[in-house]
Amino acid sequence: MEQRIYLVGLNHKTADVEIREKFALSGFNPVSDGLMHKGSNISEALVLSTCNRVEITCISEKKPEEIKPNVIKVWAEYCGENPELLKEHVYWLEDLEAVRHLFSVASSLDSLVLCEPQILGQLKDAYRKSVDEKTAGVIINRLLHKSFSAAKKIRTETAVCSSAVSISYAAVELAKKIFGELHEQRAMLIGAGEMAELAALHLINSGLKEIMIANRTPERARELARKFNGHAMCMEKMLENLHRADIVISSTGSRTSIISAAQIREVLKKRKHQPMFFIDIAVPRDIDPDVNSLDNVYLYDIDDLKEVVEENLANRREEAERAGEIIVKEVDKFSDWLKSLDLNPTIVDLLNKGESIARKELKKTLRSLGPGTDETTSMAMEQLAVSLVGKLYHEPIVFLKRRSKEEGSSQKFIDLARRIFNLDEEQIPQDAHHSKKRE
Repeated sequence: MEQRIYLVGLNHKTADVEIREKFALSGFNPVSDGLMHKGSNISEALVLSTCNRVEITCISEKKPEEIKPNVIKVWAEYCGENPELLKEHVYWLEDLEAVRHLFSVASSLDSLVLCEPQILGQLKDAYRKSVDEKTAGVIINRLLHKSFSAAKKIRTETAVCSSAVSISYAAVELAKKIFGELHEQRAMLIGAGEMAELAALHLINSGLKEIMIANRTPERARELARKFNGHAMCMEKMLENLHRADIVISSTGSRTSIISAAQIREVLKKRKHQPMFFIDIAVPRDIDPDVNSLDNVYLYDIDDLKEVVEENLANRREEAERAGEIIVKEVDKFSDWLKSLDLNPTIVDLLNKGESIARKELKKTLRSLGPGTDETTSMAMEQLAVSLVGKLYHEPIVFLKRRSKEEGSSQKFIDLARRIFNLDEEQIPQDAHHSKKRE
């Protein structure tokens, strides 16, 4: 029977953080926690659980109405929650729609922060876990490897991830232009709202050494500090710690400026006039514009950042279209592979490839024999070449048919045969079969 691909999940688009926390599956094991029990009809499963999404991908021969209720029931029971609550927030994708979605997730085109690099690592961790727990089979193995390949293509063949199109991202990109790599820099966030949180995420992803968070509400500062492994402080402590920061991103709701040029002049003395980068994304502004007149100080406000964003939006849209085209092509290739898992197409592909090679070699042989070879001899040699292909592939084909009857599914062996004979014409590096020289 045909194997189907199903994906059920919730993410930042369908559920707020409170719901996502309730239905997190970080420690879930599909086998021991009941998803792949003997009568579940699920042969493979992969679980991805992050702060912004929770998804279960599973493989089954059964129809969706036979699989979906059980997956949602097991998921909700594991979390100690009502399945009806979960149903309100999940999306359900089947077959190529599930494949397309997973490719988009791996490429971080479906992330809260477009092109953030964390999701690919999280997906690789989820895949390793499924391999260790033996819940990944032929289809999930291929699906995940192809999703990683699609993500790599998008990052290397398009510039979709290189343009800053959010205020917070633009702020961090400007900081990188001033300091280069941020591995030795410290940052302070003044204010702990949504834009500050996004800026913190971008900073951490850029390798920032340390982050400090100052906020009028200490609980919120501590919450963000825990999330990003930083240091929280009350607003009253902000000025006395400001000299420790190379990058300052301010986004409070204050009606008047909270940082003056005179204060920064004193801060610079403590820093021995090392450069400071200020990003003021508050409206009205948090930082007195006169700060920009000081030596070794760079100050950008939200209007400066908007200019950067607007310039990059057109490029991002064009590159996103190119990324979408890559995903469409990769999904089509995966679809062809899925179809090839049926035994008959693989037998046909195997024989066709063998005959193609035989005829190509026959032409070389006939050319080397010169023009004296008569037509009867040529036809006899062609018949011999084709017959040898049939004889050569007879045993592998019989083996595939026998395993199909014995085990009810020949997918594993068909996939292996297609790889051994490279029936999908995948590009193989020239040195793939060379032994490494001993040092």
